[in-house]
Formats: sequence, structure tokens, C-alpha cells
Amino acid sequence: MTKTLDPVTLAVLAGRMEQIADEMDATLFRSAFNPIIAEAHDASHGLYHADTGATLVQGKSGLPIFVGVMAFAVKAVIDKAARDGDLTDGDVYVFNEAYEGGTHFSDMRLVRPYFHEGAVFCHLASVGHWHDVGGNVPGNYNPVATEAFQEAVVIPPVKLVRGGALQQDIVDILLTNSRQPQSAFGDLNGQLNALDLGARRLDALLAEYGAETVRSALDALSDRAEALMRSELAALPDGTWAAEDILDNDGIDDVPLPIRLTLTIQGDRLTLDFTDSAPPVAGPINISRSTSIACCYVAMKHIFPELPANAGVMRPIDFVIPEPSMLAATFPKPVGGYTETILRMIDVVFAAFAQIAPERVNGNAYGTINALSLAGHRTDGRRWVMFSFYGGGLGGNPEGDGLNHGNAPISTATIPPVEILEAAYPVIFTQWALRPDSGGPGRHRGGLGAVYEIELLEEEGQAFLFGERGKAPPQGVIGGAPAALNRFSYQTEAGWHRPPMVSKMVGIPLERGRRIRLETPGGGGYGPVAERDPAAIARDLRLGYVSPQAAVRDYGFKGNGA
Repeated sequence: MTKTLDPVTLAVLAGRMEQIADEMDATLFRSAFNPIIAEAHDASHGLYHADTGATLVQGKSGLPIFVGVMAFAVKAVIDKAARDGDLTDGDVYVFNEAYEGGTHFSDMRLVRPYFHEGAVFCHLASVGHWHDVGGNVPGNYNPVATEAFQEAVVIPPVKLVRGGALQQDIVDILLTNSRQPQSAFGDLNGQLNALDLGARRLDALLAEYGAETVRSALDALSDRAEALMRSELAALPDGTWAAEDILDNDGIDDVPLPIRLTLTIQGDRLTLDFTDSAPPVAGPINISRSTSIACCYVAMKHIFPELPANAGVMRPIDFVIPEPSMLAATFPKPVGGYTETILRMIDVVFAAFAQIAPERVNGNAYGTINALSLAGHRTDGRRWVMFSFYGGGLGGNPEGDGLNHGNAPISTATIPPVEILEAAYPVIFTQWALRPDSGGPGRHRGGLGAVYEIELLEEEGQAFLFGERGKAPPQGVIGGAPAALNRFSYQTEAGWHRPPMVSKMVGIPLERGRRIRLETPGGGGYGPVAERDPAAIARDLRLGYVSPQAAVRDYGFKGNGA
């Protein structure tokens, strides 16, 4: 029976539980070996329902995309334990399976059932993007993969820890299948330690307040999240709106792939219908149904920022995701480039909501993480793999211009600092700068993208790119103009070249002194271009954000803004 809590106790418990997840995040970020977790914070921790796996609490420093998707991952473990019938206090499951668990194979998931008085009280979970988990391409973003086996070694849910005893054979399998075993070992132990800390903090919380009180708080927080979501929807007009956008290609066939959304609001319920989106494709931009649902939560969190990070938010939302489709992939369809597809799904949600509540949305962000891997061997024979993602402009918004050189709206991750990358790998960044004229014009200009130019310092190596927005630029909203396209080039003896697939390429050969260059998109503009303040245009000219030619071309600017 649910216990009624006074508001003060509920607020205190909400803060305490969020602090547990936040401490788990911090533990991994401070102990992980690879920069994608330690510096970029591509990881997450949370507490999940004992029976359903639904998200109860998530840390504020982790990636929002994991709020929804990890619920599916935990449910996969719950179902596995029910089938096997051997769940024991102290067990920890590990897996990177991406169809029930969501996202892609680089995201290694650890799930620990948390026992209290002989029964599962909730689940603790940790997910982090490992440096390399096998497959054909170092770093695992293989733009020409046509099946999962070409992307990574696929690990289903298995017990990493049995009753508190680490299973060394499972560890050996994980490390043997990584090109960076030391990095994988450090990340694995960081995740295990984060789960241990979470269990200790829960022990203390339950000892202080009692299981019934804490369980009642979790139930109340989910119910309140649902009520808040219903209230937000009820305040909007009823009706149906449509939006669509495209992906450049799937890396195999150079044809655009549509994502289409029909959005319906009826009272306090929302329906997101992705019927008529692209069918399953050969290349690795397919995503699972669980990933599709999770990225819609991220879009809702942007549009309704007061929503909390728990599963109650999703109760008033109905999803229509055709099966089969590119948005509901099943094994062994490749899913390595999931980031590009979910970014486009968020774009179409924003485009639909711009027709309903323009005061709540932004222009499209730059729309690609530009997953770039460089790899090779050092002169002493040691293998090195540099994987990173890169920033771009965020969309203009109701209150002002978009952020320059920000991160994608699927995350709160940070772009790894140039000093960290240059210290860890045999490369030098000869350019790391804002890209002029890349933000979409509008009443509020989109943020600027960036220019990254990277030179190889070893004798030879290879580069691999998995990007998007090379053909269809990030769009503006309510009269705002599109941003610049993504542009990638690489250097050979014959000069500079661009990929045949525009935004995707494998096996780019590099020699010492050769360079590759990324020029990332900006964000789409917000509001009519003619309404931009001349003083803002003059400021952009002074700061070099906009060239004199673009100021004339895009804004018809002839004055000094005075």
C-alpha cells in the first residue's frame, strides 16, 4: 500500500535519490580510462523499477537519451533473470545488445538488481560508451556495415558478477575483443565501482527512512511526472500536424531516407506517428524501437523543460512506429550510426511543434555528431585508436541566437578538449575554430559550427567518418533560414578530396603530415530574417561570425547598425 508523504519529505527524498545517481555518474567520470566517458561524459546512471524496469531516477550529468532507453535495457535483464530463475543478491549483468537494450554496441550496460530484505527493491544501472568493442572499424562507427557483426562483438545479457563473485571468463571475452583492452578494463571497473557506490547509498537511505517510505516517494514522483506531462499537453490546442526531414544516405546506397511524423494532440494525450518513414536499410542508420521512443523523450524534455527525468513523463504518449522500418530495427540489422537517426527524429518533432507552440522550440541543431575515428600503430608497434565526436551550432531560439559550437541535443556530454586528444594520440589540431557564415539567418541567428583540421604525426594511419547533414541542411523554424551543410575533406598527394557519399567514408589512408578537415553545420535560424536587429548584424560582422558578403546576401545589410 502506497504511503502518503508530506511535500517536504517527498522533496528531500527526491533530492537524495537524484544525488545517488549523480554520485554514480561522478564516480565513473573520475575513474574511466577513455576520454569519451571521462571527458565527454558519454555515460549515465539511474535507478529503475523492480518489476517493469521503468526509469525512476537518472543522474543529471549523464546523457538524456539513456533515460528512456535504459528502461528497456533493465527490462531485458528482468526478463532474462525470470527465464533463468537464478537471480541472486550481488549479481551484475553486462551486455551491449542494441535491439531491446537500445542505442548501439559501443554502449556497454551493467545492471545490478538491488536487494533489500531478500527481495529486489529496484535496479541500479550503468551505461558507458566504450572506446572499442571489436568489429571491422576501430571505434565501431562503421558506415559501410550491413550487419551487426561488422560493427562490434555482440554481448547478450550475461552475468558478469554472480552472487558477488566476478566471472573472470566474461571479463576475458570482453577484453580480448577490444583493440583497447586496457581502456575497456578501466571503464568496466569504473562502472562496477559506480554500482557499488549506488548500492551503499541506497543501503543508507533505506536504513534512515525505511523501504515503504522510499518506495512511496518513487511512486509519487512518477505519478507527478505523468500529471505534469498531461497538464502541459492539455494546455495546447487539439489537432494534427505533420513534419518530415531526410538523412543523406545509409552509407551503402546513396539515396535520401525520409523520417516522417504526424503529431496529434487530443486533450491530455499525445500521439507520435512515424508511419511512412523509411523502411529498414542496408547500412547502419537503423535504430531499434526502444531507441526511437527514448529519443522522443529527449525532444519532449527540450520542449517542456520542467519535466523530470522519469518514466511517468511517457505515460500520456502513444507511439506508432511501423515494423519493419528504419526506426524499429531487429537483429542483425546494423545500428552503429543511431546518433544520426535520432537527431533527425528530434528535428522533425521540433518542426511539428513549431506549428503548435513556436515559443517552445528552437531551430534545428547541427544534426550530426560527426563520429570520426583515426587509428594506426605507433613506431613501437602499439595500436592507437582516437574516437571522438565534434560540435556544431544549435538552433536560434525564442530568446536569442543559438549557441556556437555546442553539443548535440541528445546529450549533456562535452566535446573532448583539444589538449586531451593531442596528449593521448599522435595527432595535432592545426585548426579548431568557429566556422563563419554557418549559422542559419533569422530574427535570432543559428549558432555557428566549427572547423577542425587534424594532422597525423605517426608514419601512417587511417580515418573513418560517420556523419550526416551533407545534403539537407539543418532547418530554421517560423521563417528562419537553414544553416550551412556539413563538409568533410581529406588530403592526399593529389590535393584535397571529398567522400563519394558526402558524409560517410571508411579506410581513408593517411601519412605523416597529411590532414583531414571537418567543417560542421551551424543551427537553423528562428523567426523571419527581415526581423533581425541591424545592431545584431553589425555585432556579428565585428566578431567575424558573418562575412560582409553574407550580411548583404542573407540580410540585405547596408548600414553599420547604428
